[in-house]
Amino acid sequence: MLRRETSRSYQEFIGDDCSGPHGTCGNNDASEVEHDEASCDPLPDEDIVDSNLIPITFNKACLKNVFTVILVLIYLLLSSVAAFLAYQTISDFMEKLNHPVMSVSYKEVEEFTPPGIVLYPGKAQLLSCMHHYHDNIPPPVSSGSRAEGDCIIEEIVYYGPYSNQTQKRAMVVKGPTDVRNRELIFLQFSRNETEEDFSAISYMFFAEFSDLLESTDKAAFMMDCERNYSMWTFSGGFRTWVKMSLIKTPGRGSESVEFRQESSVVKYIDKRAPQEQANELFFAVFQWRDPFIQQVKDIVTANPWNSIAILCGVFMALFKAADFAKLSIKWMIKIRKRHLRAKLREMDQIS
Repeated sequence: MLRRETSRSYQEFIGDDCSGPHGTCGNNDASEVEHDEASCDPLPDEDIVDSNLIPITFNKACLKNVFTVILVLIYLLLSSVAAFLAYQTISDFMEKLNHPVMSVSYKEVEEFTPPGIVLYPGKAQLLSCMHHYHDNIPPPVSSGSRAEGDCIIEEIVYYGPYSNQTQKRAMVVKGPTDVRNRELIFLQFSRNETEEDFSAISYMFFAEFSDLLESTDKAAFMMDCERNYSMWTFSGGFRTWVKMSLIKTPGRGSESVEFRQESSVVKYIDKRAPQEQANELFFAVFQWRDPFIQQVKDIVTANPWNSIAILCGVFMALFKAADFAKLSIKWMIKIRKRHLRAKLREMDQIS
C-alpha cells in the first residue's frame, strides 16, 4: 500500500512534465507503475515460515534430549549392576579363600607302616599275643598259663599328662602290617580282682611304632600321645574285634595322622570251672580294615583368573558407561546452547 501511494504521488508529481503530443510519457509511466505493482505483490511472511519451522526443530531436539536422558539412566542402571557384580565377585572370592573345601582321596597300599597299639592293662595279666592271618584265631588260653607270643612289646611307666600324681603302666605292641593277607593281632588278658567300678582295658593308637623306639624320652613321648590321640576301651567277658583305618591330613608344618576304628563285640561263652571263672578274661583283635589310606586336603575353590576376568569386564563396562554419559551430557549442553542462540536470534529479529 505504501508503494502504491508513493507511485501515485510520484505520477501526479511528474504528470505535468510528461504531457506531449503523443502522450508517450504517460503510457510509459503507466507501464512502469503496472510493472512495479506486479513486482511488488505481497510475499509470504518470513515470520510465519520461521514460526512453523521452529516448533518442528524444537520437538526433534526435545525427543533427542528425552532419549538421551533415558539412555543415560539405562547406562547408570547397568553401571550399578556392574558395580554390584564386582562387589559380589570380590566377596565370593574372599569367602572361598578363607573357607577352603575339604577334599578326600584314597591311596591304596600293599603294606602299612606298623602302628603302635598302646594298652593300659592295669592289674590285668597278658596271657597271649599272637600274629594270625586270614581271620584264623586259635582257641583262648586258660587263665592259669601263659602262651608263647611273637609280638614285639615295649612296657613304659610314666605319669599322666593331666595328673602328675597318677602313674601309668603302658604296654605298647607293634601293630599289624600285611593288610593283603589280613594280618591281625590277638591279645588275651586275665584279671583276678579289681578295685574299679567298671571292668575294662583302655587302648589307643599312634602312627608308627618306630617313633617310640627312636625316641630318647619314651615317657614324654607317651605323654604327648595321650594328649593328641583318642582313647577307647574293651570290656571283659567279650571278644572285641577292632578294625583300624588311617586318615592323613597335611598341614602347614607337618602331616597329622588320625586313627578311626570299627569294633564288633562278641560275648565269650565261659566253659571253665566255677572256681576259675573268678578270673575275668579279656579278648581283643586288632586288624586293618582295608588297604586304603584316607587323605584329607583343603582345596581353595576360588579361581583368581576367573575373578580377574570378571572384574576386567565390569570395569570396562563402567568406563564405557562413564564415557558415554560424559559424551551425552556434552551433547545435551551443546543442543541447549544452540537452542538458546536460536531463541536469542528470534528475539533480536522481533525487536
